[in-house]
Amino acid sequence: MSTKKGKAVTQPRYQRLLYALIASNSVTLVLFLLRSAESQTDRYWFLVWNLFLAWLPLSFAVWLAVRLRTASWLAWQNILLTVLWLGFLPNSFYLASDLIHLHETGEVSLLYDIVMFCSFIFNAYIAGFMSVYTMHRQLIRRFATRWAYMMIAGVLLACSFAIYLGRSLRWNSWDVLVNPAGILFDVSDRVVNPAAHPQSFVTTVTFFLLLMSTYAVVWELIRLLQSNRK
Repeated sequence: MSTKKGKAVTQPRYQRLLYALIASNSVTLVLFLLRSAESQTDRYWFLVWNLFLAWLPLSFAVWLAVRLRTASWLAWQNILLTVLWLGFLPNSFYLASDLIHLHETGEVSLLYDIVMFCSFIFNAYIAGFMSVYTMHRQLIRRFATRWAYMMIAGVLLACSFAIYLGRSLRWNSWDVLVNPAGILFDVSDRVVNPAAHPQSFVTTVTFFLLLMSTYAVVWELIRLLQSNRK
């Protein structure tokens, strides 16, 4: 009886969260459309594409979490979902690097563009951290808490390095399949000879500190809200 009540209470909460996410992302898209209409240009169309990519990891994580209720993580479908999640997760945090495109264009006010960029980045980061939290919960159920934290830290470190690969070397997630040899060469060169590529270290560490510190706040905030409901 209590289980049914718990599910009945939880479902509206998830629905309200979904509505809030839809509203937030809709505002972002409206800001982009208004800018495009005013300036008669789609200068920042790539933000829309990057936001779409940012939401893919969450869909993979939720799908995997549902499947893990009845199937082992070692099932080939679940392994595939995990690989897809890992492969596309950097896209959720990549949007912050798009700030390098932000400058005075004379088409609309710079302040408007700042708000629009922040809206895109906010929604992408929300999607990314929600997917990380979903996977973190699954890991804690199967491993010691410390190991789960270490695995999440490793994932965010890999994401930080992937952001460098995407921004500086222009690699994409699907290039792992299209040109794996090229990616392997660039990655191995920076691992074997890091002194020759100081920017890779600086960018990776900078984003890692940002992602880890932000996720720590997200994790503790969720735990606090959960404890208040008990």
